[in-house]
Amino acid sequence: MHWHLYIKQFKNYLKLERSLAENSIEAYERDIEKLAQFIELKKLNILTPATLQAEHIADFLEFLTELGLAPHSQARILSGIKTFCKFLQLEKIIDEDPSQLFSAPKLGRKLPDTLSVEEIEILLNGIDLSTPEGTRNRAMLEVLYSSGLRVSELVDLRITNMMTDFGFLRVVGKGNKERLVPIGKTALKYVQIYMDEIRKNQVIKKGQENFVFLNRRGSSLTRVMVFTIIKNLAASVGIIKNISPHTFRHSFATHLIENGADLRAVQEMLGHESITTTEIYTHLDNAYLHKVINDFHPRSKG
Repeated sequence: MHWHLYIKQFKNYLKLERSLAENSIEAYERDIEKLAQFIELKKLNILTPATLQAEHIADFLEFLTELGLAPHSQARILSGIKTFCKFLQLEKIIDEDPSQLFSAPKLGRKLPDTLSVEEIEILLNGIDLSTPEGTRNRAMLEVLYSSGLRVSELVDLRITNMMTDFGFLRVVGKGNKERLVPIGKTALKYVQIYMDEIRKNQVIKKGQENFVFLNRRGSSLTRVMVFTIIKNLAASVGIIKNISPHTFRHSFATHLIENGADLRAVQEMLGHESITTTEIYTHLDNAYLHKVINDFHPRSKG
């Protein structure tokens, strides 16, 4: 029996026997679909819920950590898996529960705090757009959150790698490897404002002409400068969390996955080359990646 048939039976169980609300049923369904996607990514096509083992769940949770999914989100997904395994036991599909060894919230290495959608809005709206630096900072943070870039990828972003007509950025990531990442409409709007109203009027140092984001002296920004900007902004709006540029990357992944985005698409946009150290992910069509951003990113409709 294929995964989707088990999931269909699981939904009926939640509705008829557990009497859960539709929203709760949909959340459980998304959790198990993510597990099924992971099984497909690992090319374990012969693996079914009837043969699911603890090691597979452990690998899946580790993968979610690698994607940058927040611990509380991992805990919620694990709760969905545990409920699914209980259903499998009740239906006598499995004898032993492979999820019983796992407990929240200890789900791997500690990640930086993740911002909620509301906290992202508070941060972005707290930027003073009346100053050149504020206009630049708004554009930078919109790009970080819209595309899930590493801070090194942000400061190294070049004008010649901005494929604005197509809604993509060409990003040079770890190991000098390039990838195409979609950028949302809202981020593009603020980048265009920065380029037209601020950057165009700057005196730019020789050799720095191709960098998108510049400091007031016309040179490319440093990673430390971006860290400082974000720390100061968080303090100014009263967000008491240990946040950094990487927090935006974690939030990008978390919000996409929580809204139902395909794990493979998020993996590719983040530039993670493999699920494990030995398996390469399946390449996805760029148009599909752009659709994921448009369909699932909280700020894609701006």
